[in-house]
Amino acid sequence: MASVEEALQIFGGKWSFLVLRQLFKGPQRFNQLRRNLDHISTKSLTDILRHLEEHEIIRRQVFPTVPVTVEYSLTDKGKDFQTILVEMGNWARKWGKPRGIDLSEQRE
Repeated sequence: MASVEEALQIFGGKWSFLVLRQLFKGPQRFNQLRRNLDHISTKSLTDILRHLEEHEIIRRQVFPTVPVTVEYSLTDKGKDFQTILVEMGNWARKWGKPRGIDLSEQRE
């Protein structure tokens, strides 16, 4: 189970998965990611991008333009995670809570 714990340390919470999902579509700039991820703060997105870059899941490329352009993309290590994320989505569609039903209000 130590390897599962290590994976969770790397990929962390929901925002990491959502950032990766966006980057599976192709390289994106910071503001593109922020627009595509509703309700994420600038600080949270910055922290997640740095964390994923430190673990070599994504790469940050700076282009010498005025103003400077920064683009984020997946490394081979990050691309390798796509099949896992797809399977997580399949599992959620099969076993997740049915939409429109509040299970907290149901009684035995």
